[in-house]
Amino acid sequence: MKAWVKDRPQSILFACSQNAVRSPMAEGLGKHYFGKEIFFASAGLRQGEPDGFAIAAMEELGADISKHKPHTFEDLDDLAFDLIVTLSPEAHHRALELTRTLAIDVLYWPTIDPTAVEGSRERRLEAYRAVRDGLLDRIEKLLDYRPMGSV
Repeated sequence: MKAWVKDRPQSILFACSQNAVRSPMAEGLGKHYFGKEIFFASAGLRQGEPDGFAIAAMEELGADISKHKPHTFEDLDDLAFDLIVTLSPEAHHRALELTRTLAIDVLYWPTIDPTAVEGSRERRLEAYRAVRDGLLDRIEKLLDYRPMGSV
């Protein structure tokens, strides 16, 4: 097995303030592109509501998050993750608290909340696409994604 594949985390939790937009998008991207190799989950400090713009932005890439049920850290059955990727300052602080008692690596990827963008439907959807594309870029770099033919 190639070293860059062997050294990948085998389980990743994406976390943000509400488990409704950023963390489900990141989880959905992980599952869509790497779901056969790595376990992905997401959680928030608070439960949010499913977000139609997040669902629409993900559908553009063929990733379906429409069945995602928002939940919190406390709702997780198991916290045995290799890595927690936090997407908001609040979630980062919560993840760091977990490292006091659990051996989990934590990465912080500051990610804007696209729900704060106002304007037309297209303008708002562009904000979600920007978050989606930024998360995908980071996930590919984290997992050292290499399209076929470039290995």
